[in-house]
Amino acid sequence: MLSVLRSTSVRLALGYAVLFVASSLVLVGLLWWRMAGYLDHKTAAVIRADTQAIRDSLRVEGLPGAVEMIDERLRQVADGSAVYLLADSARKPLAGNLQSWPADIEAKSGWYQISLLLNDKLRTIRIEEVALPNGFYLLVGRDIRDQTEVRALIIDGLSWAALSALVLAVAGGVLVQRAVLRRVENINRTASAIVRGDLARRLPTRGTTDELDQLSQTINLMLQQIEDLIEGIRNTSNAVAHDLRTPLAELRAQLEGMVLAGSSREAMLEGIQKALADIDRVIGIFNALLRLAEIDSGVRRSGFRRVELTELATEVADLYSPLMEEKRAVFDVTMGSRLAVNGDPHLLAQAVGNLVDNAVKFTPCDSAVSLHIEPCTDREIEIVVADNGPGITDADKPRVTQRFYRCKTNGEAPGIGLGLSLVAAVARLHDGTLTLRDNHPGLIASLKLPIAPQSPRI
Repeated sequence: MLSVLRSTSVRLALGYAVLFVASSLVLVGLLWWRMAGYLDHKTAAVIRADTQAIRDSLRVEGLPGAVEMIDERLRQVADGSAVYLLADSARKPLAGNLQSWPADIEAKSGWYQISLLLNDKLRTIRIEEVALPNGFYLLVGRDIRDQTEVRALIIDGLSWAALSALVLAVAGGVLVQRAVLRRVENINRTASAIVRGDLARRLPTRGTTDELDQLSQTINLMLQQIEDLIEGIRNTSNAVAHDLRTPLAELRAQLEGMVLAGSSREAMLEGIQKALADIDRVIGIFNALLRLAEIDSGVRRSGFRRVELTELATEVADLYSPLMEEKRAVFDVTMGSRLAVNGDPHLLAQAVGNLVDNAVKFTPCDSAVSLHIEPCTDREIEIVVADNGPGITDADKPRVTQRFYRCKTNGEAPGIGLGLSLVAAVARLHDGTLTLRDNHPGLIASLKLPIAPQSPRI
């Protein structure tokens, strides 16, 4: 029993049962109070009417008139539910259906509720004592047994209803507990498996819209995100170890060769320059990884502001125009006016710069690269960078945004495989998307970002 009461579902069911019983008590109490008040008022009105009629008969016709009025009232109420007693100043009965003055009624006018034996039946009587002129006293009452029975029935019915509600609540709580606990147990088993390292496990869902199913779907999305992050960390660690091993080994071999060979000043300077290049490459890898970590953590959202893409595109175009001239390639830049997004200006500039840098890097000489910025819908701006290079195969497109992944078509082109990873991370940070498609030949990279709301005019 204690284990059942520890269940949240049972406690909730009991709580609702108690609330139901309390609300029922209030409702029935109000109904009882109104009904009892109505019945009491009706009984009091009948008693006062009889009292007034007897008083008037005593005043007009004297004692014989009052006695006759009482006898007439008793004939009208033959079931014995009425009480009449006219007594003198010594409380000695003169007329009515009582043999003596009731001991429960004091010598003071007012209302009383007493028990009397009438016609061999014990009755509950509501009675009024009235002092009449010439030292007479009058008792007029009515049997209120029906009212008492109605009140008892209401209380009895309410008690049974409260007991039934509690029993049904406990039974319902047990049934709900069994149904809920089965699903909670599934969640516990899945969570325990994940704790033991099985990150591929997911919570079972029924495809419904109930709260537990929605919770399971949300947790599954969270688990998928955690698995992706852990897999990314694992791949990044392996890639970092692989990419750093080569420059560090080359650096050590160069320095060791210079020390052992006693190289000349010119040879040592050349070796130092190569070592610096390797060090710069290692530093670039770490800087890129740190930047990606900042983006993934969402820290850079604090620096969001309105960014005019026209200015950003102009700066990128000015930066890469000399490289395009060296390749005798055409750099086509087109953009609309008053195009802006909310974001980090440095990250957006680096993302667009990475897309243009890749296009310039892989575009052959005497070719073309284009940068277009224009609205694609009422809510999004599209930044499109197209080139005529070797492009990316369909098999590689889903993987090029992974850290340190480099396509086989890249050949000997310099790079560490973090450029498109950073662009994809910047897109996610700004609630945008990065898509890659063929240009026949070449590649089209599309970065879509939400349009910033218009600034209010002053």
